Amino acid sequence: MTSTQAEIDRSQLGTLSVLAWIGDPEEAHDIPYLLAYTLGDGPKGREAGEAAARGLLEEIGLPIGDVVMDGTLKAATFPVQILLEGNQIALTLPGMNARCTAPDEWVAAADESGQAYFLFATRAWPEAVPGQPVAPETLQAFAGDESVLTSSAHCVLAVRRVQR
Repeated sequence: MTSTQAEIDRSQLGTLSVLAWIGDPEEAHDIPYLLAYTLGDGPKGREAGEAAARGLLEEIGLPIGDVVMDGTLKAATFPVQILLEGNQIALTLPGMNARCTAPDEWVAAADESGQAYFLFATRAWPEAVPGQPVAPETLQAFAGDESVLTSSAHCVLAVRRVQR
């Protein structure tokens, strides 16, 4: 297959992180969310990392903006996959993957619906360091920011389980 696009240098992304949370069940909003973002710590800095994130999303066919793709329709061939084992989420994209631990309520919501709402932010989020807790207000400020939402890719993904 030939492509006229330049190859994306994934090393420019820096650290790829993933964060899982659910909405407020008391407001009937118990959707499992999964957010992928970079820390902006790539070798050429934050701007190059953000450009690499946009290039990656374009390369794999995920539009940036207000379009929500339905990755559940052809889940086996969709370029983004979620695999859940216990509370461990493995996110796979072409040429890269990331892992995180999901809270119990995320796992329950994903088990019930069989899917999760996925966002890949092109804006770096250096404050959300892997392995450190993120306060709900901090998450809301980033993930609810209109400029973050409009510069992210959005899709609904099937949550697959490890077969035993």
